[in-house]
Amino acid sequence: MCGFAAVFSYDTNAPPVEADVLGAINHAMSRRGPDGEGLWLADDKRIGLAHKRLAIIDLSNDAAQPMMLESPTGRLHISFNGEIYNFRELRQELEAAGETFHTFSDTEVLLHLYQRHGRAMVTRLRGMFAFAIWDEQRRGLLLARDGFGIKPLYYLDDGKTLSAASQVKALLAGLTAGGRPRPRFDAAGHAGFFLFGNVPEPHTLYKNIRALPAGTTLWIDENGPGKPETFFDIATHLAAANDGDGPVNLGDLLRNSLKHHFVADVPVGVFLSSGLDSATLVGLAAELQGAGLDTLTLGFEEFKGTANDEVPLAETIASAYGARQHTVRVAGSDFANDLDDLLDAMDQPSIDGVNTYFVAKAAAAEGLKVAISGLGGDELFAGYDGFSQIPNLVAGIGRVPGIASFGRLLRGLSSPFSGALLPPKAPGLLEFSSNFGDAYLLRRALFMPWELPSILGNDMAREGIQALDIRHRLNTCQSEINAPKAKVAALEMCWYMRNQLLRDADWAGMAHGLEIRVPFVDTVLFTQLARAIAAGHGPGKQDMAASPEKPLPATVLNRPKSGFFVPVRDWLEGGGTKERGLRGWSKRVYQAQISS
Repeated sequence: MCGFAAVFSYDTNAPPVEADVLGAINHAMSRRGPDGEGLWLADDKRIGLAHKRLAIIDLSNDAAQPMMLESPTGRLHISFNGEIYNFRELRQELEAAGETFHTFSDTEVLLHLYQRHGRAMVTRLRGMFAFAIWDEQRRGLLLARDGFGIKPLYYLDDGKTLSAASQVKALLAGLTAGGRPRPRFDAAGHAGFFLFGNVPEPHTLYKNIRALPAGTTLWIDENGPGKPETFFDIATHLAAANDGDGPVNLGDLLRNSLKHHFVADVPVGVFLSSGLDSATLVGLAAELQGAGLDTLTLGFEEFKGTANDEVPLAETIASAYGARQHTVRVAGSDFANDLDDLLDAMDQPSIDGVNTYFVAKAAAAEGLKVAISGLGGDELFAGYDGFSQIPNLVAGIGRVPGIASFGRLLRGLSSPFSGALLPPKAPGLLEFSSNFGDAYLLRRALFMPWELPSILGNDMAREGIQALDIRHRLNTCQSEINAPKAKVAALEMCWYMRNQLLRDADWAGMAHGLEIRVPFVDTVLFTQLARAIAAGHGPGKQDMAASPEKPLPATVLNRPKSGFFVPVRDWLEGGGTKERGLRGWSKRVYQAQISS
């Protein structure tokens, strides 16, 4: 886990790569890698790589990056962020084929794998990753990002030079160091933030800075960037899957994923709430790791002694599995003290991530560099109430002939009363009920499209909505999938999980030099369950919770799902509804990010 950067002057008329610019990009990512740094610049100064290191696998200096491999076909250089969980199996295979290794790192495995398989190497990887490999013989740069988009990869192309990094803010730092102005705002990114509370990929807040799509590779040579090539796509798997396989042993599949996610040369802890996802992981991890597993729970002083307090039940779970429990409580004063730092660490605006920021801070204070999270359990096992609400809305109101057109007319008539006499989303209920994409937007939206002009102004709102094309994208991403729950799964994984949950886990963990691993978000596990999910009878949360050999405590199994609450609205506004609090928080976050 680290931060990586690459700058490639691919056009012969482009100025050479400046070490100061590459260094500025790297320095902006210092929090991602407190254990070391490196910079490599080619003799002709057409290509440079940089790296900030958080040492997790092979802690020696031999595993420092950027790393070079003297290949029979020419030198290869790499800068890499992430972890390859099956690197030991891949190494054995490569050694059997005659490859010689000089480190015990997963980074070197990537170089040897590229040497043998080229761009197709990514299909062999199990893990979370974003990397840049420079191929000296082919005079080209390969960028790659893992299948779910767990690790970030952003790039800026000005038509002559391409810069890539783990953070948007790092690329902006490079522009400043080179005496170049920031790109203009991307209206689609701004509109997307107020629609969802996050910036939907591939957009950022800035024109010309894009996210490399999850599950793709990008090749850049003297002809410039090609088109991203997809090697893994969630919706495609769910659309192509059939119900040809027999039942699977869910417990064995989860153990396999968790075993791989414990691969490290440093201690690995587990985030523990009172929910089924993290409790299941603790139960399974106790089987794999034995007694003394480090678990960490975040509690809020404002919730102490109330039904929203996660701590008592989490401590019961930890005790049941013999874990070494660490409980940390935070209060509004902690939020106030850390607010500026939190907003500075946030790479793109998000309405979430506060809890992850504080639990990561607590984990780092306990000396941990790696923590396991239950993120992704709700998306994989249909844990949100939207898995039933969205299909019910489409199958009910949405089936009325002409309902969308009637709803659009009704919204026009009722919108003046929205927010005053009616809940903000109420005018869109009929209009956004006739298909899954619209119903998902109605459920997940922070602000509805017709509210954006009052926030962004008419011109930016109009341009942003048109460029984002959100309703079309939401519908096409699941249009080939049949089962209603599978449609919702694709939407949740490709939008909410990718653009918010995973991104928040990255920046909030990296703010404290903590690697957050997500065994429920695993391409191998997903592929093994895709047939059942696509057929509409994928395993549910109770199936998941039944997987540990030692059953979860009955108080956990029988507890109604409540979600994870963060009292941000109380800290900021002194009360109010959840929706009001999130809307107010979004505007504060937005202002902080566009002025930073």
